[in-house]
Amino acid sequence: MTPPAAATTARPAPTAEPTVVAAPATSPAAPLPGSTQSLPLTSLARDRAPGAEQGLPRRDVRPFSLVGVVWDDPDAELHGGAQVRTRAAGTGTWSGWQDLETHSAEHGADPGTSERASHRVRGATAPLWVGESDGVEVRVIPTAATRTEDTARGPLTASAAPPLPKGLRLELVDPGTEPSAHAPVGPPRSRAVTPWGPVGAPRGAATAMTARTIAASAANTDLAPLGATGIPALDRAGTERELLSLRQGELTERRQAKPYIGPRPRIVTRRGWGADESMREKAFRYTNTVKAAFVHHSATGNNYKCSQAPSVIRSIYRYHVKSMGWRDIGYNFLVDKCGSIYEGRAGGVTKAILGAHTLGFNTNSMGIAVLGTFSTAKPSAAAVNAIARLTAWKLGLFGANPRGKTYLKSGGGNLYAKGKNVRLNVISGHRDGFATECPGRQLYGKLGSARSTAARYQGR
Repeated sequence: MTPPAAATTARPAPTAEPTVVAAPATSPAAPLPGSTQSLPLTSLARDRAPGAEQGLPRRDVRPFSLVGVVWDDPDAELHGGAQVRTRAAGTGTWSGWQDLETHSAEHGADPGTSERASHRVRGATAPLWVGESDGVEVRVIPTAATRTEDTARGPLTASAAPPLPKGLRLELVDPGTEPSAHAPVGPPRSRAVTPWGPVGAPRGAATAMTARTIAASAANTDLAPLGATGIPALDRAGTERELLSLRQGELTERRQAKPYIGPRPRIVTRRGWGADESMREKAFRYTNTVKAAFVHHSATGNNYKCSQAPSVIRSIYRYHVKSMGWRDIGYNFLVDKCGSIYEGRAGGVTKAILGAHTLGFNTNSMGIAVLGTFSTAKPSAAAVNAIARLTAWKLGLFGANPRGKTYLKSGGGNLYAKGKNVRLNVISGHRDGFATECPGRQLYGKLGSARSTAARYQGR
């Protein structure tokens, strides 16, 4: 099995964690940690026959905001449909039945990688954002048995429905609250900072930074101070100077020419959206370069406010790590409907981080997820423009043309055999590397516009 192109840590974490400094438990400013309720599904049929519908009758639960279904074998497909109903906290109103996208294998780490081989990895539906809820009902309905005519023999023959995967469980995720509401995004470079945030900030204004939090923040210190909740935007001239600085010592004579790169967009860091760094694996893992960007939709639904985007991302992060068994959130970046850009998998926004977004093509690529479901709903113009701004900058760091083509070697999947060199658009949709509906027909149709806009931002 072929390992990733590189597997290293950006810099060693401190040997001892700093003293925890946090707001008193009674303070309303204290961030609340998230949590996951995992409830086994059982047969809903009286006779509990094999292959029967499984689910969970309507019941009260602790508050949650995101829901999904997982099962034991990550390679097993869920042949059927999964639907949930939820009760809104406060109003007691029950929703109608909502579908969960039953994808599984199309997302995740490439075959042969340590992340994929982990015994913690599970199959799963896409998670669905439902807002704060305190009641739930779920049903998983297997594909109906079919009857086909055998023309050679004459009579009809029946084929049984494929069995549902073993170990079906309902996952209810509470995202908790984030500390970023108490500090400005992107404190000025000149402002002194400590491991607990900017000097002069209230000592209870943010969660204490553990060794992993410090390491995650330090990966971006070329762009923003340690502990910053955001990386500020930079004009094109400044971005070009920064690129030369970041790549000092690596530039060939050809690359010392004026680079094609878009202005650096404003990026909310992991600390800005409230990532609990203790959940993920400690190490950062990198590949050699970024030759392509794969665009996804999160399939979490469109019923969120932009102010809730950090909560949605914390929920996806917890679902990917705690429920699906991944080492970190799968996407390298996320974009909300208002066009805000968020740092995804840890390791530094300028670096070639190995993600788990497009099975078979995670190496030397990056994954961008737009929060929402775009099979029939149209993505906002702000979100499409954010894709263009982000790719113009990030692909520009690695000399890639957003309007161009490139080759990636398949790590294995349902479209391309392992080892095949595949010619792809530098900005591709998930479905270009794997047979899937992602990123939804409506978002996929906007990628041509994103490519041309990104190229224009690069000055091409």
